[in-house]
Formats: sequence, structure tokens, C-alpha cells
Amino acid sequence: MKIGFSTSVIQRGQTGVAQYIFALLRAFARFQTGHEFTLFVLRRDLPLFADLQESMRLVPVAECFRPPVANVFWHQTCLPRLARAHDLDLIHIPSYRRMLWPQPCPLTVTIHDLAPFHVNGKYDPLRTFYARKIVPPIARRQNSIIAISRNTARDIHHFFDVPRHRVRVIYNGLDHNRFSPDPSGEACARAIKLWRLERPFFIYVSRIEHPAKNHVRLIAAFDHFKTTTGSDWQLVFVGKDWHGAGVVYQAIAASMFRNDIRPLGFVADSDLPLLYRAAGGCVFPSLFEGFGLPPLEAMACGCPVLCSDRGALAEVTAGAALIVDPEDVPDLSRKLRALGCDPDLRARLRERGLRHARRFDWSETAAATLDVYERTAAVHSGRNSLSGVYCGCACEACSDSRTDRRCVPGAR
Repeated sequence: MKIGFSTSVIQRGQTGVAQYIFALLRAFARFQTGHEFTLFVLRRDLPLFADLQESMRLVPVAECFRPPVANVFWHQTCLPRLARAHDLDLIHIPSYRRMLWPQPCPLTVTIHDLAPFHVNGKYDPLRTFYARKIVPPIARRQNSIIAISRNTARDIHHFFDVPRHRVRVIYNGLDHNRFSPDPSGEACARAIKLWRLERPFFIYVSRIEHPAKNHVRLIAAFDHFKTTTGSDWQLVFVGKDWHGAGVVYQAIAASMFRNDIRPLGFVADSDLPLLYRAAGGCVFPSLFEGFGLPPLEAMACGCPVLCSDRGALAEVTAGAALIVDPEDVPDLSRKLRALGCDPDLRARLRERGLRHARRFDWSETAAATLDVYERTAAVHSGRNSLSGVYCGCACEACSDSRTDRRCVPGAR
């Protein structure tokens, strides 16, 4: 089968969607399935895919199509022509904002979350309008949809009115070669050398974004935690600046403990596991997530996790994290105190997290995604039915509020 894959939403590799794309494509390459992959890549992003050029065809896309509006235009006009020129059997679009209205071949899309329906102010008015008004009818034209959590699957059915049989829940995976514990104990020494992180610290891996990522409330809770405990803990932010970053930096500047709040900016993929291993705890108080990879990455590195109960986070962490109401600053402060001052709690969360993280693997995610491709193409040719593809709300496994092995990709 000839499969086309759009990669232009990676934003130079510095987003969660980018990590999904890189991990999934690399897992495909390891499979050597016999399928032919054609990747459509913005020209300046080509070096980011250098490790795939031996196993997949890379088709450059002009840089003039990088801006969001131009990129939407390219998807609706140029990509359908390219699909026909390359005789593609299926196109996979890994973001709902780039879904195709034309149908040059069967279409599969990954929807990570429907945050514009849940968090006011996450995007500017134009993007919010596009997500809420333009996207739903386009979503109904897709042949199959991959949702990365049961929570997202329910949102797709509710907000887009997509038939359940077209949606399949496939959890994100983890690269356990990258994200693993530090038996040598060298991580703390390296964190001191690279970032001067000489004291215990909480780490928050997320774009510096307001209001959706909730940094401002976290800073307020951290201030209260420091005031009431006299602790020497620090708070470390890892991620590039995004919408509303200025508000977050103003909150840091206003904090009486601003010298203990360390924004490190975007950190290279190779250094991120090191930070998780050195951290005393991972905090993730986001107001909404369609999945939430950082808490799982932290767990896989042996870092105890405190995270929000919003979106899919409680589903994905499944009892292996300390859960908090992200809008309740006193509760957030209490949970920071519990995590920072109770070594026995940290040890329990560490063990739970390590066990839970083993359930997620990109190889299983890739295998389930290939199954969606094959089923979708078969339905289009009249050889098969999508019946049974949906795994989101109706089955017994999905009605269970816990993340269960039965629902992990490839496990059913």
C-alpha cells in the first residue's frame, strides 16, 4: 500500500504533535512492513527526517506554505494533486487542523484533543472559529479517525457528530530506550553541570503558554508551598514560548521566590530524560490535555508525578499519579507539599509510575495504526467493514474509568 503522511505541523520539532509524528514514523520504519511511505516535509524541516530517508520517500514542500493559513491552503489544494501524482492509496493527516475536504484517496486523521471546545482563550479568535465551525463538517468526511485517548474519542463523537465506527482509540507510546530510570545515579550530577540545578526541583515540561497550561496558578501554589515549608525546592519549566508566554514571565517576575523558578526553554530530546531522572517530581497542572505524554515520560524515568484531572490525564495516568484540581490553588499547594516533603509518597508514586509506563510502547501504537490504514483502504475498495474499529466508549473495557491493559494498542 502507498501511504502519504503530512508532517508540516511539527513546528520545527518542538511540540507534542511533533514527538508523535517522529516516534510513529520511526516505529513504522522498524517494522519493514512492505508498505511504501511518502512524507511531505517543509524544506527546512528535511534534516529532522534524515534518519528516515533510506526507508521512506521525502517530498519537499516549499517554505512559503509554512504559515498556518498558507499551510491549510496547501493541504486543500496541492496535497490532493500530489496524492494523485504519487498514486497514493491513503493519506494520514496527524492534526485535525489540516484535514482534507477533497478526497483524492481514503483519508485517516489523528485527533489529539479538542481543546478549543474546553479552554477559552487557548487560541486566537480565528483559530477558535476554524476549530469550532469549519472543522466539524470536514471531520465527517474523513474515512477513519484515530483518537489518542477515550476522552478525545468521546469529544469527537459529541462535538463533531462522527459515527463511532469510524473512530479508533490508539494510545501514544513511549520510547523505553530513551525514557528509563537512572541506576547509576549520575543524572543529578549532570543536571548540576548543565543547568546548575543543585537543589531538589519540580519539573513542568510544556510549552510556556497561558492560560491553557496553567503556569500562573502553579507559580502561586509554589509560592505558598515555599512560604509554608521553608523548603529549598526549585520549580523548573521546560518548553518553548507560546501564546501568552509574557503573562507567565510576569508572574515569575512578581513571585517572591522568582530566583527559584527556572525557565530553561526548549530542551533537546537527548537531554529531556536526564532532567526527568534528576527531578524530585514532575508537575503537570494543565487545564486540558487530549493525552499528556510528559507525565508518562517522567514515570518511565522513575520520576513521581503530580498532575491535573482534566481531559485525558486521569485516564492516561490511571492511579499512578497524585491527582489535583488545577484551578484550586490551595489544593495544588497542598499536593506540592505532599510530594516535596514526603519521601515515602515519592517512593510509592515512583514504583506505581514505573509499572504503569511499561504499558505504553510505540511499536504497539504503530501496529494498531497500520491496522487502521489497512482496514480503511479495504473499506474503500469494498473488501471489508470498519465494524469493530471503534474502541472508545461502547465496549466494556472503555466503560472502565481506569486505563486498562485491554485498551492499550495491540493488546485487545
